[in-house]
Amino acid sequence: MIPLITQTPRLQILAASRALLTAELHKPHYFPMLLGAALPTDWPPGQYDRPAQEYFLAQLTAGGRDAAGWYGWYALRKADDTAPRTLVGAGGFMGPPDAGGTAEIGYSIAADWRGQGLGTELVAGLVQQAADTGLVRRLTARTTSDNPAAQQVLLRNGFAPAGTADDGQLRFERAVEPAPLLAPPAGA
Repeated sequence: MIPLITQTPRLQILAASRALLTAELHKPHYFPMLLGAALPTDWPPGQYDRPAQEYFLAQLTAGGRDAAGWYGWYALRKADDTAPRTLVGAGGFMGPPDAGGTAEIGYSIAADWRGQGLGTELVAGLVQQAADTGLVRRLTARTTSDNPAAQQVLLRNGFAPAGTADDGQLRFERAVEPAPLLAPPAGA
């Protein structure tokens, strides 16, 4: 099983669970309580829409424990003097890596939180998560040609343009270096 929480300087990135997705879809008044976070007024953001939520829930249900961490992730901005802990975005993987070690990521940031570098930080956290699994060797992502901000987020995270995907979106990719294994403590 892969780690289901990762941290960046301003974000805690939490893997979606069946319980969280079920609450998000069917009991939205419980969803922020389960997350322990405030919700932005425009939730859900961008392409993280109901069909995406349903897809992630179906994949987690079908895949059981082995699917955990390979689908949706929530980006929670850590509380500070200006705002409480707040759900600011969603992202994740479109599934486990293929036999060659390639996985696709996607992300969306709530409109109220855009332009603050949180998308860049979320993608950096997902890249680190991919490296930490030791299973991913290449990441891909897609975005539309009319979304230069999303393109810049990917470029800032080491992705390079890689042509056009079958759906007409711009395709980006980058290599992933596996995280180094920690040496056991001396005397262990």
